[in-house]
Amino acid sequence: MSEKMVFVYGTLRKHQSNASFIKSTALVASQTWTLGRLYDVGVGYPAMVKDPEQKVYGELYKVDHNTLREMDLLEGYHGQGLDNLYERGQQTIYMDIGEVEACVYTFREEQTTGLREIKSGDWKVDQLLSKTPLYYFAYGSCMDQERMVDHHVAKYFTDIVGGGSLQSYQLAFTISVGDGGRADIIEGDGMAEGKVYRIGVEALAYLIEREGVEEGKYRPTFVDVEVNGDILRDVLTFVVADKQPETAPPEHYAKEIIRGGKACLSTYYLQKLEKEWKEKFAIDIRRWL
Repeated sequence: MSEKMVFVYGTLRKHQSNASFIKSTALVASQTWTLGRLYDVGVGYPAMVKDPEQKVYGELYKVDHNTLREMDLLEGYHGQGLDNLYERGQQTIYMDIGEVEACVYTFREEQTTGLREIKSGDWKVDQLLSKTPLYYFAYGSCMDQERMVDHHVAKYFTDIVGGGSLQSYQLAFTISVGDGGRADIIEGDGMAEGKVYRIGVEALAYLIEREGVEEGKYRPTFVDVEVNGDILRDVLTFVVADKQPETAPPEHYAKEIIRGGKACLSTYYLQKLEKEWKEKFAIDIRRWL
């Protein structure tokens, strides 16, 4: 039976209201995007229109013919040239590593009149970001309480849940800021570890400013993180919006990551970082452990 790639950006995404339609299908990638503009239809779901200059974020699945037909029914797609609610076409979908062609359900431009545009391009971010308190997964220097004290924001990050692991991601340094690279997580093989906090509105406002969300440096996203054997769903984290080839982090920044993480990161993960950073960046972290 033939299979097709499908990009979903609304209620079919993980933990959203219609996720059960594709629960038995193969998730290809969670951190994906395509060119388009996103709108809130106003009755519990979004709609995308094509746009060559903006991005819509979502997830990529591989589905069989029967599942695709069920999705067509859900989206009100009856066939090309018919009276459809959504049209189904093909677009390029970009992943952290590589790109593919996939089916995408879109509105026609005239259907968006009067609808609210979702500026972030991310339905889950639009729906979840205002629901504080939130769980927050820090994997870089935001694990470091000493840095938090220096920046006078430690009082916002006192509710520490524990160390967390994020499957199918790896730590990288894909954005350069002045003196060197800064941390990111890239979807693919491997596992990234970090510290999980429970945060309120003040911490969220600080993180959005610190991560340069408005300037397009990092973007918020939601991931599932394992903490003490339990899976926390839809945990906030931040990833680099426009990933570049890795740049070595400056020593002071690498030190903050290790200093902040050594109490919650596993021995295995710290040993992995020690080996990788020594080989790639000539950074020896043993002095900070």
